[in-house]
Amino acid sequence: MKLSVIIPAYNEKNTVLELLRRVEAVPLSLDKEIIVVDDFSTDGTREVLGGLGRPDIKVLFHAKNMGKGSALRTGFSEATGDIVLIQDADLEYDPADYPGLLAPILDGRADVVYGSRFLGGPHRVLFFWHSVGNRFLTALSNVVTNLNLTDMETGYKVFRGDVLRKLSLKSRRFGFEPEVTVKVAKLKCRIYEVPISYAGRNYSEGKKIGWKDGLAALWYIVRFKFFS
Repeated sequence: MKLSVIIPAYNEKNTVLELLRRVEAVPLSLDKEIIVVDDFSTDGTREVLGGLGRPDIKVLFHAKNMGKGSALRTGFSEATGDIVLIQDADLEYDPADYPGLLAPILDGRADVVYGSRFLGGPHRVLFFWHSVGNRFLTALSNVVTNLNLTDMETGYKVFRGDVLRKLSLKSRRFGFEPEVTVKVAKLKCRIYEVPISYAGRNYSEGKKIGWKDGLAALWYIVRFKFFS
């Protein structure tokens, strides 16, 4: 079997090489396909990736900034794996969690796996209101999907390749998270959550998602449930 790791990257020149090293270092019995999509970074990330010279790592470049959802769709279109895993280019999520994330799919129990930051894994202590907003959005998503997720907005999402290819995804930015959750629920996928570690960043360290994205997520949850 093959695992496709999709890495959307935007202005992550300080972390992307270390992240790639960690992804490659994870011991797995699966073949690994690594696809990085640079979403028109302006901080030197494009130059770092352009100079990799690694034929075993596929690097794709957007001609303009299009958002995380768009970068993911670009990566998905190139993925050939039996399993597809989303990995952010920062170091908030640890590739050492891959075995736990993959286990429910490899065991034949799950079609989709979410890595939850709220199920007991070690995590950096940061913003109270971020956690409140996250739990609110997860609760609203659960209301419209009839799921009982603890972390809808997690960056760690893993899919069986054949399931992912059934989804018609539209979101350009962070609306990807509620959109894909609504759509896998509509497909009645078997969804598992597993605990993950989380080393969150603050804004001075490069965190990008903000309160406007939280407000937009409210609309996306309703839109993709009732108008898609």
